Amino acid sequence: MKPEEIRKLDAYFKRTFNNPSLMVKARPRKEDSCELYLGDEFLGIIFKDEEEGELSYNFSMAILDIDLE
Repeated sequence: MKPEEIRKLDAYFKRTFNNPSLMVKARPRKEDSCELYLGDEFLGIIFKDEEEGELSYNFSMAILDIDLE
């Protein structure tokens, strides 16, 4: 993703969840997605989806069963 897209997503997540510790970072060698972190902890991947002239971003977060204990 372009640096401007990452900055906009970073601001969106911080504003939406009222948490300045959230950070969106570029992924090495991947241009269609970026990563979301809470401090140093990886939370998930944000994918860019362009279909039929419409642009959207999809956030994917895996939750391990051990995290629920």
